Amino acid sequence: MYAATRNSGHVAAAPSPDSVGGEGGPVGTPIAFRGAHQGGIVTPAQDRMHFVALDVVSESAEDLRSMLTAWTRAAERMTYGAEAAPGGAVGLGPYGVPTDTGEALDLPPANLTITIGYGPSLFERFGLAGRKPEALHDLPAFMGDDLDPATCGGDICIQACADDPQVAVHAVRNLIRLGFGVVAVRWSQLGFGRTSSTSVAQKTPRNLFGFKDGTNNVKAEDAEGLAQHVWVAPEDVPGGAAWMAGGSYLVARRIRMHIEVWDRTNLQEQQDIFGRGKLEGEPLGAKKEFDAINFAATRTDGQPAIPMAAHIRLAHADNLNGVRILRRGYNFTDGSDGLGHLNAGLFFVAFMRDAHAQFVPMQRALAAKDVLNEYIEHTGSALFACPPGLADGADWGTQLFG
Repeated sequence: MYAATRNSGHVAAAPSPDSVGGEGGPVGTPIAFRGAHQGGIVTPAQDRMHFVALDVVSESAEDLRSMLTAWTRAAERMTYGAEAAPGGAVGLGPYGVPTDTGEALDLPPANLTITIGYGPSLFERFGLAGRKPEALHDLPAFMGDDLDPATCGGDICIQACADDPQVAVHAVRNLIRLGFGVVAVRWSQLGFGRTSSTSVAQKTPRNLFGFKDGTNNVKAEDAEGLAQHVWVAPEDVPGGAAWMAGGSYLVARRIRMHIEVWDRTNLQEQQDIFGRGKLEGEPLGAKKEFDAINFAATRTDGQPAIPMAAHIRLAHADNLNGVRILRRGYNFTDGSDGLGHLNAGLFFVAFMRDAHAQFVPMQRALAAKDVLNEYIEHTGSALFACPPGLADGADWGTQLFG
């Protein structure tokens, strides 16, 4: 087992000599499970994700509490590269039921993080009403939404991120197995190819339209920015909701991209839609990706270098009263839609201090004016409260129920 340091979501030290590194850290280096904040938020974004939303089907608060305690033990073991429970896939002998499904045997931890969150609906049951944070209520409808109820909401979410897809899937599968009879899968999403950088050490990746987006994302190294925009402050959650201090709110949006239509659009129009150059990712009118954005710059014909309806203009903090969020999205392809088109797009995941004060005004501005909407549609949506990290000896059940 590799050494790991106590974390605020950062990669632990001491890789093995034969481990192979990605931008999130060597694949053999575990990310510490316990710390001030959960892993998988400011952790350098891994390459793969398995996200699942679950409904609680048991009516017993004790069942839920016991499951969350068992999940804590299993999640901690798996993030360090161990099997989900003692005995594992083969250790209980030929007539014993395995305590681990086995598909991650021989695989390193692959920078696995497991992040848990709770939906608004959970607090309507189990005597939890007094512990519900005020900011945890459903997102409003947005112009242009085409939401499928089958891919919205949920009582609990699990986000497993890793640099090996099998490691991420294994983590979610085993937690669901442990929750049999208590929870049932509502919807899930596999993601590949991160679309955001959460550390200054990472390059900005590209979405399925071929563009860099989220260059000005809040980064793990920006402690002041995280405190202002990402972490829930004690004054945000008085009374019974105080357990959420140090946590963050997760917004998930499944965004279908109309790939075939985009692929027939000329380059200049594509660049005008995003407000960036396709090759370098530079703001139009500049030369490099991280050059300062000049919204007043004009072209030779006197028109704005960055069109007024460009995505970069509408989503920028300067035009949203300073609103920023931490993006952690992934690309997805889910086969075809049965009509000869790819069912592909962006699984948008973002963390923030208050979704209704940050994501809602941002999305309303984008929904009303962003020309990019001609090429995308939002088909899934959810909001979850992700609690802070766990201290030694603590578990998710005790944390939620107090």
